Amino acid sequence: MSGARGQSCCAPGAGEARSDRSGCGAASRAQEPTGAPSSLLRALTERAGDQLTMAGLPGGTFLMGSEDHLAYPQDGEGPVREVDVEAFAMATTTVTVAEFAAFVAETGHRTDAEVQGDSLVFQGLLPADLRRSAPRVTAAPWWCLVAGACWYAPEGPNSSVRGREQHPVTHVSHRDARAYAQWAGARLPGEEEWEYACRGGLAQQPYPWGAVREPAGRKLMNIFPGDFPEAPQGAVGTVAVRSYPPNGFGLYETTGNVWEWTAQGVLRGGSYMCHASYCRRYRTSARTTATPDTSLGHTGFRLAADL
Repeated sequence: MSGARGQSCCAPGAGEARSDRSGCGAASRAQEPTGAPSSLLRALTERAGDQLTMAGLPGGTFLMGSEDHLAYPQDGEGPVREVDVEAFAMATTTVTVAEFAAFVAETGHRTDAEVQGDSLVFQGLLPADLRRSAPRVTAAPWWCLVAGACWYAPEGPNSSVRGREQHPVTHVSHRDARAYAQWAGARLPGEEEWEYACRGGLAQQPYPWGAVREPAGRKLMNIFPGDFPEAPQGAVGTVAVRSYPPNGFGLYETTGNVWEWTAQGVLRGGSYMCHASYCRRYRTSARTTATPDTSLGHTGFRLAADL
């Protein structure tokens, strides 16, 4: 897989998608959402917890990166190097829809997806008519630019996050993630901190639990169930936080489910769209990048804090 192909698979830039949309006609132009309905915000906020759950991590020296046969050298996974990390705290889960709703209800924050009027959605999550009409990213045509898609309407105006309150919030840009972190009195983890935390105390293992992706056939993360992108063999999309066992540090879903923003703007962890048939970026050392204003239906974040 070339670097460009993998980049578009994981995180095409907002500018790339919108330039592809030009000339598609008025019907496909973005329309700025008016904001989450107050009744929805109230319902979601009721499901948010009062306390941020974080795990204290001891820090120390660890081996960052990978040069094994699973790694993508073009992504900057290598070389393997010793990195020192100070003690810090890491949220045990990604920020949920309900938690993000509490932030929006208190601050009135409008995400970049809301301001821009659209966001990127995986084709397999869309109804047939929208799947046919939505502009595509040329280099990665499974990405559809959907008018009105945002954190509270992940597949566009006729969708809702009701019933997904404990799923990771998605369609949030780096700017949105930083704004939430500031409001919460925390910060985004540095990329080195993120990988240290993801590994859960294990050295140079591709997965937070060890060397085998599905030990004894047991599924331990949420990735694409089948041949990507046209032949899923099961449900596709986010799952609730804490759906899978935690790693050795007590952190949930550090690989799969959603990509996670780090302080440097690098995305880590892979998502429900990753699969060995196309993209194996569901590993502890895998990484990709996106422009800070980019929002996608498979990207969220978790918080960190100093000790």
